[in-house]
Amino acid sequence: MSTIDEKRVYGDRAGADRAYVAGGVGLLSVSIAGGSVGEFGLRRRGRARDVATAGGQLAVATDDALLLADRGVAGGDPDLEETGFGPATRVGVDGERVIAVGPDDRVARLRGSEWTTLGDAREVRGIDGDLVATADGVLRVQGEGLEPAGLDDARDVSAAGIPLAATGDGLYALGNGWLRSVEGAFDVVGADPASEPGSLARAHAAAGERVYEHADGDWHDRGEAPGQVAGFAYGERAYAVTEDGEFLAGESGETVREWRSHPLGVPDVGAVALAGPESGVTS
Repeated sequence: MSTIDEKRVYGDRAGADRAYVAGGVGLLSVSIAGGSVGEFGLRRRGRARDVATAGGQLAVATDDALLLADRGVAGGDPDLEETGFGPATRVGVDGERVIAVGPDDRVARLRGSEWTTLGDAREVRGIDGDLVATADGVLRVQGEGLEPAGLDDARDVSAAGIPLAATGDGLYALGNGWLRSVEGAFDVVGADPASEPGSLARAHAAAGERVYEHADGDWHDRGEAPGQVAGFAYGERAYAVTEDGEFLAGESGETVREWRSHPLGVPDVGAVALAGPESGVTS
């Protein structure tokens, strides 16, 4: 694809999920229905390093600012506004509170319109809920600070259902301490936010291009994706995106053995987040 400046439309988008992809050229919005990409376009130009959605909010980490929008606004795409944080490298949403990381390793939480510094963390790789993945292991947001939560070389975390961590020596689940589920170096992990506490409705992890799925109480190797996976998201189906801009939609049902791939033409993808079923949010 030569350009994404204009909206691209492929078929009917009724009942579609809306995903946001953070990439080297900016923030892309993608509409998906029935496992097919319906329309997609550049939402905001400029390097976007991370994106997160939860609690009715859309948060985007860019080289210029930490941007925030109410994605429940009807009548058009939500307006992204600067929050006063400055440049950001990672972002997550814990309930309705946004957590962001700056290039100076500062970790802060937004409450109302004020940022509160929680502490410093070396090389933050991912944030989900109250968990922070760093080069030194997993941290947990506790009160007004950060507390070590174990492991080393944490590369990604997932907080829904059963906390998960992708690390340099394995994929871990939090039970009576961190328990290794699969050996080997893992880069990305994600779980369906609809998972009940103590269970995983849907969950996936990636070791480079190789994708693993949690099903029937265990992790299963589902083969290789068409590129290194940058993130997972969940809606009508399970979704993933690769670092070189392939958007992947899983099969319908509880398990995914095959992915439908669609090129977005966005380089240097860092993350994907789902806004959920469309209800007045259009591009």
